[in-house]
Amino acid sequence: MTNEEIRNFLEEQSESKFKDFTSGLIPGTDVILGVRIPKIRALAKQIAKEDFRTYLKNASDASYEEIILQGFVIGYAKADVEEILSYAADFIPKIHDWSVNDGFCSTFKIAAKNRERVWDFLMQYRESENEFEQRVVAVMLMNYFLTEEYMERVLEVWDSLKHPGYYCKMGVAWGIATAYAKFPKETHAYLLDNHLDDFTYNKAIQKMIESYRVSPEDKEVLRKMKRKVS
Repeated sequence: MTNEEIRNFLEEQSESKFKDFTSGLIPGTDVILGVRIPKIRALAKQIAKEDFRTYLKNASDASYEEIILQGFVIGYAKADVEEILSYAADFIPKIHDWSVNDGFCSTFKIAAKNRERVWDFLMQYRESENEFEQRVVAVMLMNYFLTEEYMERVLEVWDSLKHPGYYCKMGVAWGIATAYAKFPKETHAYLLDNHLDDFTYNKAIQKMIESYRVSPEDKEVLRKMKRKVS
C-alpha cells in the first residue's frame, strides 16, 4: 500500500469523538486522526504480510496513527532478528509519546525468542538522553525479560535508568510493580536497597498496592515502605 492509500484508509476510519478522547490521553502529539487501535493493528497485519520492506522504507510520519502503524508492522513482520532490529533502530527515535512506545513494545514478540540478542540491542539506549528511548528499555524488559534467568539483571537496569522525564520514571515504576507480582521475594529485596528517586520508588509501591495480583498481606507491608517526601 502507498502512503496515500494508507492515509485515505485511516481518514475513512477516523472518529471525531475518539480523536478528542485520544488527544486528551496523549498530550503534546500534534496530529491525531482518531482511529481505534484494533483497526490500526489490522492494517499493520495486512501490510506485514505484503511488501513491508518497501512500506517501512517510505512510511509517512505525518500523524500519530501513521507512526504507531510502523511500530506494529515491525512487530508483525516475519524476518530474521537482525533485519527486524535494524527496523527497530530506525523507528525508536520516532517515538514521542507513551502510546506509540508501549504499543511498539507489546507487539515486538521476536524479543521473547531472541532474548540475549534483543537485550544487547536495548542496552544501547540505557543511558540515552531521550526519555522515550529509556522508556523503551523499561517496558521491553517488563514485557519479555521477567524470567528467573534475567530477573537480577532487569532490576539492575531499571535501577540505572535515570532520565528525569515523567514517562521514563513511570515506565520504570510500572516494570518494578509488575516484577513484584511475579517475583515478590527478589523485588522486595530490591526495594530495600536501590537507587530509585523518591517519585519512581513511591509510584512503584503505589502500583503494587493497586494490583490485584498482590496479596492483602503484602500490600500492608508495602504501605509502610513508602518514602515520606517533604
